Amino acid sequence: MAASPSSSPAAAGVGGQSLTPLAPSPHLTNFFVWREFVWGGIAGAFGEGMMHPVDTLKTRLQSQAIMTGAKAQKNIFQMVRTVWASDGLRGFYRGISPGVTGSLATGATYFGVIESTKTWLEIANPNLSGHWSHFIAGAIGDTLGSFVYVPCEVMKQRMQVQGTQKSWASAVAKGSISQTHGTQMYGYYNGMFHAGCSIWRDHGLKGLYAGYWSTLARDVPFAGLMVTFYEAMKEMTEYGKTKYLPHSDLDISNSFEGLVLGGLAGGCSAYLTTPLDVIKTRLQVQGSTSKYNGWLDAITKTWASEGVRGLFKGSVPRIIWYIPASAFTFMAVEFLRDHFNDKVDADAHELTSLSIDTRSEVEKSA
Repeated sequence: MAASPSSSPAAAGVGGQSLTPLAPSPHLTNFFVWREFVWGGIAGAFGEGMMHPVDTLKTRLQSQAIMTGAKAQKNIFQMVRTVWASDGLRGFYRGISPGVTGSLATGATYFGVIESTKTWLEIANPNLSGHWSHFIAGAIGDTLGSFVYVPCEVMKQRMQVQGTQKSWASAVAKGSISQTHGTQMYGYYNGMFHAGCSIWRDHGLKGLYAGYWSTLARDVPFAGLMVTFYEAMKEMTEYGKTKYLPHSDLDISNSFEGLVLGGLAGGCSAYLTTPLDVIKTRLQVQGSTSKYNGWLDAITKTWASEGVRGLFKGSVPRIIWYIPASAFTFMAVEFLRDHFNDKVDADAHELTSLSIDTRSEVEKSA
């Protein structure tokens, strides 16, 4: 328990004069908040890079209704063979550059805002339960990241469905892509910069933010649910250890806890928000085809032609992607906190102590 200011040696001062202990500088306090943005960004990019091939399969499965119409719908195993046969290993990693860029941005805002706002929310609203504060903080963080994430997501998903230049040119030439009569499908993208410039030239800002509101409709609930599930599972784990293993020496590292609980939280949240992900993907991939005229129209047409199975198309690869991706992300964040935060806090304490000692010496000499 920390000593009260009145009883501390620093507070007693020299020669009977009051000396208030120095708190860490505002710049140092701001760093404690901003480092969470750094850890979150690194963790988000790491998770995306590890699981991008599975995300490619999910995107291709969900966009089949646009790419090939309602015919020849493939399952996940058939899609793996198709991608490998036509594009090889590179086909699974198409769009990884915008994918990592977007995940870096949204990971930074997600974890940074959660850590910097959830305590404030609980203090400002005492009646707000801990789970609701976590949900709101996660939703706010993901919304802020969407300004960078959504354009990256549009570029990534269009690059994912294209595969190699040869296979894309063949698909367009054969007319196998479902599109409105008289419209032209977008050309092949050689990279992230080329994709961004091409979309901007053809469709402007609206093209880069295609499906923006459907992305928020998916990601805000997902982000809120994931951090809520994660914090709730951490509380349940702590309760279980206290009740059933009160005298145990079992010590589980935060990194391992983040790996397991983060994966479970991500998997549950991913499944519950799959219908929102299907609609978002189809709106972003369609380009000039105009198969769907907005979010509500996409839901209506998907339900009418494919039923509930259509709304949960790609749920298996989505869960397969989010369980390890979320696990790696939370594990990385907890690892970075454990291995760097303690050292930084110790350095900050030393700097504060040094400042107090220096101030005392100055007053003595005076």
